[in-house]
Parts: sequence; C-alpha cells; structure tokens
Amino acid sequence: MTTLRRATRSLGGALLACALLAPMTPATQASSAPAAPPTAGPDDGAPGIGDPYWPLDGNGGIDVASYRIQNRYALDTARLAGRTRIRLTATQDLDSFSLDFLLGVRSVVVDGTRARFDKSGHELRIHPKEALAAGSRHTVVVSYAGRPRRERYAGERNWLASRHEVVTMNEPHMAPWWFPANDHPSDKALMDISVTVPKGREVIANGRLRSRTTARRTTTWRWRADEPMATYLAFFAAGDFTIAQGRTRGLPWVVAVSKRLPASEQRVSMRLMRRTPGIVADLERDLGPYPFSVTGGLTTSLNAGFALENQTRPIYPSVGDYVPLVVHELAHQWFGDHVAVERWRDIWLNEGFATFMEWRWAERRGGRSAARTLRDAYRVQQASFWDVTIGDPGADRIFDGAVYDRGAMTLQALRQRVGEAVFWRIIRSWIREQGGGNAGSADFEALATRLSGQDLSGFFTAWLRTPDRPERTAANGLA
Repeated sequence: MTTLRRATRSLGGALLACALLAPMTPATQASSAPAAPPTAGPDDGAPGIGDPYWPLDGNGGIDVASYRIQNRYALDTARLAGRTRIRLTATQDLDSFSLDFLLGVRSVVVDGTRARFDKSGHELRIHPKEALAAGSRHTVVVSYAGRPRRERYAGERNWLASRHEVVTMNEPHMAPWWFPANDHPSDKALMDISVTVPKGREVIANGRLRSRTTARRTTTWRWRADEPMATYLAFFAAGDFTIAQGRTRGLPWVVAVSKRLPASEQRVSMRLMRRTPGIVADLERDLGPYPFSVTGGLTTSLNAGFALENQTRPIYPSVGDYVPLVVHELAHQWFGDHVAVERWRDIWLNEGFATFMEWRWAERRGGRSAARTLRDAYRVQQASFWDVTIGDPGADRIFDGAVYDRGAMTLQALRQRVGEAVFWRIIRSWIREQGGGNAGSADFEALATRLSGQDLSGFFTAWLRTPDRPERTAANGLA
C-alpha cells in the first residue's frame, strides 16, 4: 500500500476475545466423587488465527485451499448478493468453525447438507451436521446478501463506491465486505471471481479473464488467478473502464482506466498503466523472475487516497505520470504478495522493501543513489520519526511513514554493512526461499546472518526494535 500523503491511518482498536470462568460453588467443593477423565473429541474452532494486532482476524481449525466467488452487484443501489464456495481442510477435529464475514447470510451448506449457523459481528460461526475430522477436506457454500457500505469492522468502513463505480481495495481488511473468508495473510488460497453487473459495464479482477457471458440485461465476468493469494489482495472493480491488454517478453498483461475520469486524465493514466510490463522487466533485473503468470494495473476514478498492491493487478487513484508509485506497487508483487507477512507486525517487510525498490529505481536511472537517500533521510528526519519501532509498530501505526522510510533505510544500511554482492544474494534468496508462503522479521534476520557470515543482532536491534535514531557507526551500516 502507498498512502499518497504518507499519513498515519487510524485503524481503530483491535477486537479482543475474552472467556469467563465460573467460580467453584460450595456444592462443587464438597463433592467427593472423582472427576471424570477428559474425553478427547471435536472442538469449536477458534474465532481468530492468533494475530495480536487483530485477534479476531482469520479463524482456527481450518486451512482454505480455494474460493469460488459468484456475486451480483447493483451499482445504483449498492446491493451485493451472491454465494461463495470454499474448499477447506480441517486442521483439527471440529464441531464448529468460523469465517470472517459482514453481510447477512441466507444459508450455509457443508458437503451438500444444510448447516446451522449464527453471526456475531464479523464472525460467521458454522455448525455442520457431522463433526469434521482433522485432515478431512470439505466444501462449504455460503449464500448471502446485503449492502457492504453499511458495514464496519475494526473501526473501518472500507466499501469504496459511487453510483457508477466500485472498487474493493483496502488493507489489512477488505474481504469480509464482499465474500466470507479466512481473513488473514497466513492462509493463502486460489481465487476464482465472477461478478454480474448491468449489461454494458465492465468488471476487472485478479488473474486472467476466463469468460464473459452476456444476458438480456446483465453481463457476468469471470476472472481466475493461477497462484494462491492472501484474502485482502483479492479484488473486483466494476463500472465503465477502458481495457488494454497484450504480451511483453512472454508475460501477459491487462490494464484498465476508469472512463469516469476527465479525458486528459484518462490518457495520462493509460500511458502510465501501459508502462507496467516494462517496469516489471526492470524489477526482474534485481529481484529475479516475476512471480505470477499475468500482470497489470487499474486506475480508478474513486477517491481512495492510496494505491494498493492487489495481486497481479495493483489499483491506483489518478496520479498523472507518477512512475515511482507504480514501481512501489509492482515491487509488492514480490514483497507482500509472493512473500506475505506471517503476522501484521512484520509489515515493514512489505512496505520497507517496496520503498527501497523505489530508491533503487531512481539509482538505476542515474538519479539520486540509495546511499545518498539514506544519508539525507538520516540527517533530516524529526525525532518523532524515530519513535516508531518498525519491527512491531502496533496496530494503529502499521502504515506510519516510518514503516516505509525507516524500513527502506534499514535495507540500504544492511547493503552498506554487508556489501553489494552479499546484499543482493540475501534479497534473491529471501524471495526464492520464502516465495509463495509467509515469513516474519526473524526469518529475514536469520537469512541475512547466515549469508553474510556476520553477527547482525545489534544491527537489527538498532534499526527495527529501538525507538531512537541508530548511532552513526559502521556496525549500523552508517559509517
């Protein structure tokens, strides 16, 4: 994500789950009967995956393999209705399990049989007729309808729409506004997205366009991605768009620009979007092969205030010909999408790396070197900038400017500490070893230590975990 003003986003307080323990009564204390041994059996899956920033994000006891989303959206009334088929594996014996979802639910079917369900906030608790055994695979179909713009979770109202256009983009939460999900980056899954809209309107989503079916009054667009993704990276945009596509160096690309923008902005935005495959090719020089089977981008007319690295097809507001923003979001395809965070506290691994690649982009084109950018930033940043411990910034500061800039500074300082060849070996090894999965700061620190052969514990403590400016020393990559 890139906020256009690099301002701190207020994400609201995290929701906390609590359990109440009943006190022991005198009658219980007086009983002399031996306690029955505990009986192993199915349990209720936890309502959260265990991320300390948002304890109710994701769900325990399940691992989702794929989502088949079939939605219908009315732009004029902002009503969304549909059903999602979820293929999942139970990771423990389950009497019930949860999905994250905000809209009203009409029915739930598990393996062809209707299941009981209840909703509390954004938790959809499902009670299958038969318990699920650990390791067993299941198909869950949820049918639903509602108006997403009315919904709120974790202090966020994330539905971005007008009567002419809608784009499902936000971070860290977006999926529960339009499909039921195990909504945490640690559970990546395949996405197959169909959206039905009034005839004459376009729909863009992740991956490749698989079909477009036109009826008397509607058109259904079906997009499918070839690689698993985190749920917040899935999206659809519906409205009036100009679409261009092609193939560059064997890589297919699809870009789109909203027709709701003024004509001059449409022309400039399309030129910028068409630069996508060339920017990807340039990033490959440092990062290795692009990790997905298709690329692209979309410019919306809606006032999002930020760009987002939706997998295979980032979304941008109208920003003229500002190339660094496209570089940032395309770098995220490696850092944030291909290698996803283990927990949200690791967000610097996304934003710091993408910001560093902006610096590298300028450096490669004869602009200011990344070394000079680091020196200048170290010298001019105010004291408040250094207060953020970017290795664990807190839920309300994960998009603080320091996470971006101090994260990039950390990487350039590491480059200066270990040397050019070792640094790029670390970066490429990170992508190769962690690509397709999830990783945290400790994993990156261990990799850098192993490949450099140096003790980097003090270096990473100074840059990631100390709320102060690192001392200007060779050990901190600053001498």
